[in-house]
Parts: sequence; structure tokens; C-alpha cells
Amino acid sequence: MIKNKYFNIICILGLLLAIILTCGLLSDNHLGVQSSIKAPPYETRLFNQKIVHNINLIVSDWEHFIENAKQEEYISCDIEIDGETFYNVGLRVKGNNSKSLTSKYNLSRYSLKIEFDHFSPGYNYYGLDKLSLDASFQDNSYLKTYLTFDMMRFLEIPTSLCSYTWVSVNDTDWGLYLAVEEPEEAFLSRNFGKNHGKLYKPDYRSLNDPNEDIALKYIDDNPKNYANIFENAKTKIDKSDEERIINALKTLSTKKNLETVINIDEVIRYFTVQVFVMNWDSYIGHTGHNYLLYEEDGLLSMLPWDYNLAFGTYALGKTDPVRDPNILINYPINTPAEGQVMLNRPLYHNLMGHKSNMQLYHSYFDLLISQYFESSRFEIQLMNTVKMIAPYVKKDPTAFCSYDDFLLGVDTLKEVCYLRSKSIRGQLDGKYPITLKEQSAKRKLKIDASHIDLRDLGDFDDLENSKERQDLAMLKVKFNSNN
Repeated sequence: MIKNKYFNIICILGLLLAIILTCGLLSDNHLGVQSSIKAPPYETRLFNQKIVHNINLIVSDWEHFIENAKQEEYISCDIEIDGETFYNVGLRVKGNNSKSLTSKYNLSRYSLKIEFDHFSPGYNYYGLDKLSLDASFQDNSYLKTYLTFDMMRFLEIPTSLCSYTWVSVNDTDWGLYLAVEEPEEAFLSRNFGKNHGKLYKPDYRSLNDPNEDIALKYIDDNPKNYANIFENAKTKIDKSDEERIINALKTLSTKKNLETVINIDEVIRYFTVQVFVMNWDSYIGHTGHNYLLYEEDGLLSMLPWDYNLAFGTYALGKTDPVRDPNILINYPINTPAEGQVMLNRPLYHNLMGHKSNMQLYHSYFDLLISQYFESSRFEIQLMNTVKMIAPYVKKDPTAFCSYDDFLLGVDTLKEVCYLRSKSIRGQLDGKYPITLKEQSAKRKLKIDASHIDLRDLGDFDDLENSKERQDLAMLKVKFNSNN
């Protein structure tokens, strides 16, 4: 009897402990998913988002470095991060269209890439192997990437860490940048653990090529026909890795048994944010790139990358870009691009061809709108961030825009987000058309966004107007470096 008595008490206590632990795991997570992976030290250092950090680049010849930006070659430099120095670190310019246009307009504010182990294998910043410094190119609000990443994290998509950083060159002010965790080994270990899968960043060599592999279309079983994927692997890969990717794309092309090759729930959450922010410089746009492809045990996921042209501001590569905010902000979520583009994007098109997946997609839009935008989360996040970075934007010597244009950009982005959420809410409720076909038949049913000018978020005029400011900053760096 005594044994039975204590046995029952022990069982009850064990059950209570299990309940407490379970509640603890779920309490901070609205989707009920919690990673057990321990946070790396760099997460609470450079990527502490409560402060603006400081990075000083110690470069022997900054002018020469900028003049040779097109080469994208690493140089050796020392870097001070929040007062701590790291030696013999790799530094280069990064970017695609942003890099080309910065050069075309004879500007000097490039986005940068810092690789701690480029010259010294194994060297790192508290576990971080690589980071980038985003120059906020064509982003007068300084917020496009920051907010999009926050939305991705809200829907629990594995996303790069980021934080605002005041960058100086040889102790001379250079500007406010967004430090971003590069998607490499540290990123993978942080999100997926030590025994993580494989990561790719598919990209085209020329837009004039078919680029069917970037679109994730099945071509055949020859790995050579998927060069835009495999040649852009962020991890070491072998033949078996290539075979798993090709098998996944083959299954995707059949539209059947997708759950065996696609992490369906996560991919749908990714597309929810992607479509909300109207990012057509992406998989669902004309170019089809600017995404990360993650594969583990034969399952594919799509992860976020590059949002400086989000929120309807993508105009590159188009002969007649759409500028009408009424079209862009009301773009239907079920057909987030023209028909021909959608037909050539099987990860979206074939996935959403299943009714249950479309319903899940709609449910995540409802979650994002109700708990992010219709709650106080978005307002508080925006207000606190702007309050923190505004003094730095005001004194930014290489800014692409004036301080007044920054404030206008913030107000515009805020209004765009609210209007977009109202439009999508109306689409979910059946008030507004949810497909392009419905929209063409009911053109008047939409949110009125005519008072918005999306060019206030960043445009080519800003590039022209920033040249004098950036030239002066370059002269100051040159003078101070020589004295």
C-alpha cells in the first residue's frame, strides 16, 4: 500500500512537471514550434536589436577599394565591432543591380560583405563566419528588409538575424547600415542544428537564359542542367545531394505526393509574407531569384533573402514598370503574378493547386494580419525602431536620401502596410477580388491607394541627388586616412 501510495504521488508530480515544461515551451510561440538549438554568442552581441552598433572598417586604401568595387574581390582589413578588433578579415562589395546602379551613378555607398574566415580559416566573430552590411539602396525608410525579416520571424521562417550598425571607415563616419547574418554555416547551425541539411542560393548568369532550374522546374535527371542551383551551393555538395534535389523537383512537377519532397507548411508561411510585401524581385517575379533553397532529408524549403525592392518598388528589368499603387497594393494574393510567370513557378503554382494548401495559405494571412498588423505589434515595432535609428539617419553622410525624405519614406511604408493588410483582409472576406481573373471583372472593388506615391520609398532621383553628399564623405575619409 505504501509503495502504491508513493508511486501514485510520483506519477502525479511527473505529470505536473511535464505539463509545466510543455507550457514553457509553447508560451512564447504562437505557432507552437520551439527550437531547442542553443543561441550562439553573436546573436546577443552584434544582433542585439535594442541598440545601434558600431563597426569601424580599418582599410589601407578605401578610395582604391571603392574604385574597384565591380571586381567583387576580397581585401584584407581589420574591423572593430563595438570596440573589439578583429584582424585580417575579408571585405568586399556585394550586390547585383544595386552594385551596378551605384557604379553607374558614380556613387560610393555600396553594400558590403565581411568574411571573418576568408584569410584565416576558422576565424569568426563569436561563432559567426560571415555578415553583410546592407546600404539600404532604394530604401528611403531604411526599413524594408528589417520589417520583412521581422514578419518572416513572426511566422517562424528560419531567417537571418539583423541589426542596425553605424559604420565608419578609418574612424571617419560613413553611414547607417543594416548588419545581416549571411546564410552560411553559422546560420545553418543556429537554425537547423549541427547535422543540418544543404543550402543553395539559386541565381541566373543571364536573364536571357531559360533559367528553368531557378524556377525550380524539373528538366531531366542530368545535374549539369541545374547549374544555377548547384553552382550556387552555400554548402559542400556531392552527387547524392544533387539527386535529392532533382528527385524533389521531379515529384513537384507531377503535383502529387508533394508532402514527400516539400516542407509544405513552412513554404506556405514563406509565401504568405513574400506576397504580402509585394516583392517581385523574387521567385514569384520576373527574375525568379533572390531566395534561399534549403534541403534536408529530401524535403525542400524556401527561405527569405533581399528585400530592398519590396513593397511594390521593383521596376528593374521591365520596359514599362507598374507604378500605380492601386494595382500594386490591391494585387490579388491567389495569383500574385501574371499567369505566365505563375505557370513557370511550380513551387507556388503546383503547391497552391491543392485546396487544403490554399486554405492553409489563407489562414496564415489571417494570422499575419490579425496578430501583426491589426494588433499593436507592427505599430510598436515601427515606432521603436524609427525612434532608435532617426538620429543616425539625420547625420548619415552617405545617405541616399535627405532626412525629410527618410521621414516621408517611413510614413509611406507604414501606410502601404496598413492598406495592403486591409486589401488582403477584404480579399479573404470576399469583399475584394482574390485572383487576377476576378479583378479584371470587378475593377472597382478595391482599396483606394491613389494618395500613395511608391517612389517615396526610394527611386532613381534619390541616387542622382546623393552624389554630392557621398563625394564629400569620400573626401573626408581620404583626408583623415592620410593624416
